Amino acid sequence: MADDSSTMRKIIIRSLQAVGVQEAVEAADGNEAIALFKPGEYSLVLTDWNMPGRSGLEVIQAIRAQDPNVPIIMVTTEAEKSRVLQAIQAGVSDYLVKPFTADTLREKLEKHGCAC
Repeated sequence: MADDSSTMRKIIIRSLQAVGVQEAVEAADGNEAIALFKPGEYSLVLTDWNMPGRSGLEVIQAIRAQDPNVPIIMVTTEAEKSRVLQAIQAGVSDYLVKPFTADTLREKLEKHGCAC
């Protein structure tokens, strides 16, 4: 049985493909996300708040320490919206509330320079 984070990653990857993003690198957890990130290699980072290993907030902080300019979009639930201020202070560029539509995802990506 797939865990919740694996299921959510699959949903997000399918959503990205639905809006025209064909190249996406998937990390199994926050630690892997930080290890995979290389400044200048990615045009945008999409991270969930809740992940195994490290939280989305920790991922944002680690990525910002390496690259202050890459757009980072935090995926969150309505219940976690109160945490958005923490994420903004850590350097998140925007947030996307689950559940989201393909159109909402496309709007956020386009807003941050991702041509879909």
